[in-house]
Amino acid sequence: MLRAGGHVAYLAGGCVRDELLGLAPKDYDVATDATPGRVVELFRSLAGFRSVEVGVSFGVVLVRRRGVATEVATFREDGPYEDKRRPGSVTFSTPEADAKRRDFTVNALFLEVEGTGDRRSAIGGASWIASEAPAGVIDFVGGVADLRAGVIRAVGEPAARLAEDHLRALRAVRFACRLGFEIEAGTAHAIRAHASELAGVSRERIGDEVRRMMTMVGGGSGSTAGGRGRAARLLSTLGLDRPIFGASVEATEGGLLDAPVEMAYPVALAAWAIDRGLDPRDAGRRGEMASAWRRALCLTNQERDGLAGTLRDLAGLLTDWFEKGVAAQKRGAASPTFGGAMTLFALLSPEGAGGAQERLDELAGIGGGLWPEPLIDGDRLIAMGMRPGPVFGALLARVYDAQLEGRIGTAAEAESMARELSGSGGVE
Repeated sequence: MLRAGGHVAYLAGGCVRDELLGLAPKDYDVATDATPGRVVELFRSLAGFRSVEVGVSFGVVLVRRRGVATEVATFREDGPYEDKRRPGSVTFSTPEADAKRRDFTVNALFLEVEGTGDRRSAIGGASWIASEAPAGVIDFVGGVADLRAGVIRAVGEPAARLAEDHLRALRAVRFACRLGFEIEAGTAHAIRAHASELAGVSRERIGDEVRRMMTMVGGGSGSTAGGRGRAARLLSTLGLDRPIFGASVEATEGGLLDAPVEMAYPVALAAWAIDRGLDPRDAGRRGEMASAWRRALCLTNQERDGLAGTLRDLAGLLTDWFEKGVAAQKRGAASPTFGGAMTLFALLSPEGAGGAQERLDELAGIGGGLWPEPLIDGDRLIAMGMRPGPVFGALLARVYDAQLEGRIGTAAEAESMARELSGSGGVE
């Protein structure tokens, strides 16, 4: 539509990079010489399309069709980055100027496509790496050569690119680990030299990048582990972990993050904490760490609780879970973070994890399963004529423990036990 309206229009940025590497882009961005007002005008009358200017000062329009949103941005060059995040002003410009304002060369490519066919098959996926770039690729900054070499390189002067927005240091790490690339020496030197400036970036933005690193599928082989572990090491060797966590720890290969297993974000954070020297059995230190990391990474309450719970449950598996009674073991296993703790326990102690799984299988055959529905609840106690009060919780817990241990198995038995405990003062 943009071309039909007399405008230049290219696919731009990360989607071009991923198409050339044979990866599936998560979305597609378009760069054009059409102004935002012109873009809105072109799509206003088309059935099924809706456009809205989401960044008018930056020349960005979001065009929606059938639930898919495509960002359409006018070619521009940026003024000074006054807030270390966004340029104070922009000037609509040329494709070359637009490419030269971008962060890394592999993200500064354009692709001119014809028709509406399968672009990935049209450009040959990653097969071009050994030959020439496919027709339609527009490269003003050497991005094709860097894709071929597997290099993350800043566009222009690295220190200048970082000075504009130091979050780009974390983005360099993430792209390198996701794609299995190396960070070019000059870019790496600038990141290391200016690492302390990351402290000026908002914790929310830092946390978002770290979340992407710890949950990425990458490492060049499609594995999650390759990306996670290497990201932790790069953050350490580039000096970026100090402004994030307040301390730098030497990261080596072979840590928990390198394990080829799936990990939810809180579990990956727990693994990272252990790789950085945390003993999960130290209750005081793990609590302090969970609170500190919540602030450092702007974790949600759910993520913080997931991190703290995973470490707590892992500590139990490493210490006294095996020695507890049936009810206590079942209550521990019912924790929402127990599964993540088992993942890490299997990495730390494969033999111990095997024993834990055997015990879980045994527990599942006792008392109606690991976590059966309670035979009675507070409403039933009231219906039995009991007056609500502070002892209700303790009474129900005692009855449920008996159910978990297989000592009672019917509602009638549960009611009988509740009456006995209530009448004898057996609960406090």
